[in-house]
Order: sequence, then C-alpha cells, then structure tokens
Amino acid sequence: MIDLPPDMLAVAIARPGPPEVLAPVTRRRPSPGAGEVLIRVHAAGVNRPDVLQRMGHYPPPPDASDLPGLEVAGEVVACGPGVEWPLAGEKVCALVNGGGYATYALAPAPQCLPIPSGLSMVEAAALPETFLTVWANVFARCGLKPGEIFLVHGGASGIGTTAIQVCAALGARVFATAGSAEKCDACVRLGAEHAVNYRQADFVEEIRQKTGGAGVDVILDMVGGDYTARNLRLLRQKGRIAQIYFLRGSVVTIDLADIMTKQLVLTGGTLRPRTTAEKGALALALRGRVWPLIESGAVRPVIHAALPLAEAAAAHRLMEADAHIGKIVLRAV
Repeated sequence: MIDLPPDMLAVAIARPGPPEVLAPVTRRRPSPGAGEVLIRVHAAGVNRPDVLQRMGHYPPPPDASDLPGLEVAGEVVACGPGVEWPLAGEKVCALVNGGGYATYALAPAPQCLPIPSGLSMVEAAALPETFLTVWANVFARCGLKPGEIFLVHGGASGIGTTAIQVCAALGARVFATAGSAEKCDACVRLGAEHAVNYRQADFVEEIRQKTGGAGVDVILDMVGGDYTARNLRLLRQKGRIAQIYFLRGSVVTIDLADIMTKQLVLTGGTLRPRTTAEKGALALALRGRVWPLIESGAVRPVIHAALPLAEAAAAHRLMEADAHIGKIVLRAV
C-alpha cells in the first residue's frame, strides 16, 4: 500500500433516478481484504445492470460497494492475504461485485483475468461481464455444441456482439435479431448467418425459413414478455433457452405442451449472486476456451464509445437511447 493516495475519484448514485443522478465524488480508496486485489482502474465497462441499479431496481449485495460498475481493466497495485495471482504490477481485467466506476476498485482474485495480448485497456474493460455472461448461459448452462443453431436477441448489444462472435468461432450456426438495418448488417459482419429486423419481420417465421424449417437449438434472450412463447415455438427438439433479462416483462404466458412434447429447457440466471468460486470457475473456462480466440483475432470486443469517467451520465443516456452497437466504456485515466 505504498505511495497510494488515500482518496479516489468515483461516480456515485445520488438517489434513484435518471442518468443525471450519477455524480463525480471523492471517496476513500478501499483496501483489499483476504483473497482480494486492489486495481488502479484504467477503464470500466457500462452494462444494463448499472442502469437498473441507478434506477433503484438492482441493489448491490450487502457486502459490495454501493458504486455502480461490474467490470474493469487496469493494474493491480495491492494484494490482500492469500492471493497467489494476480500479483502487484499485473495488468488485468476483472469482474467486480460493484465499485467499477472509480479510479480504484476491489476484485476477488479468482474473478481476475489477464488482458489478452493486443487489446487496449478500453477493449479489455469490455470483456468480463459480457463474456462471462455468454459463457455461463450459452455454454456452461445450455451446452451449445458445434453444428447446433444458435439465436441471440439484441444482436447489436454488448452481449449480442459477443455471443455472435464466440458462438460462430466455436462452430455454431448463428442467427440474431436487431432493431435496424444497420444493426442487422453489423450482426452479419460479426459472424451471424442472418439477422432479422424485428421491427419489420416475424423472427420466428423468418428464421424457420432460413433454417429449412428446422428452428434453433439454443436461444439467448434478454427480451422476455411475448418473446418467450415465440422462442418456445422456434426451438427444435431438446432446445434450450437461457433468459438473462426481460425488457418486455417477466410475467409471461406459455404453452407447457411445447416444453413437454419437444423436451425443451427454459432456464436463466445472473452473475452477481453467484459465489466467488462459481465465478472463478467460469473465468478459468473462459481463459482456456475463449482467450485464445481473442488473441488470434477471431473474436474482438466491439466498442461503440469510450467516455471519460466523469461523463458516466452521458454514457447511461447513450445506452438508454438503444442506438449503440457493441459496448460503452468509461475511461478512468
């Protein structure tokens, strides 16, 4: 803890509300406890859960920072007891339990990952939350296999651009939905076989046609609502849905006969409530299976914009406008 300032710059949520409630503040710099590292943050990813937390709909766990921010990239400057890796001086990206919108952040050591060679800090900050979410839901939970057909809704989002690239690189046939021709074109450039503009076409009928009537094996869905029943209709025998959010609502009406006759699985989950051991195991799998794809150039994070940390409110407005393709990142240095 030598030569570290006692205070840090952070962005706090003054009260639940619109983006304007995000305000730069000075906070005491945290110190790492057992199994934790302190990271001097160079960049932090902006994610939908940050927006929900700002609005008062996604409170942090009792033992987490009240500051928003779930992923960072930077340099380890101090280690708590029991940490074997990463050591001080290592450059890492990390999934944090909160507190990413700051110049210093704590991370459980198992949730840290090396920065893939060739990536900037801004690009690295776009990796942990998004890539871990895709891996946990599409591969660990739904078991997507090479040759299977995969659909991601919101294909131009940070999650979507990640899922398209990773699933295509690992041998799946990939389809996507998005809300404009520009976004659909971006999905195809990233590796989707076809992208449906959901404002102009029925994704169930169009993807059925594109797959010769087969339907799909795995769906990653953040929409919910009326999409749920339509997703079930589109799944082929023994298909799986991973639900990661519900932009159109969490209360749905479905036909259980679809699930029973086709032996379907409807599952879902979030990262934040999982234990450090669970998240660490996912990080190890990601490091072994996906990090080589990033280093080879087969997969790259898509950055829509990188704004200064003090402009977090503008970053949230940009996300809520829903015109972005890829990730929005905050630069802390």
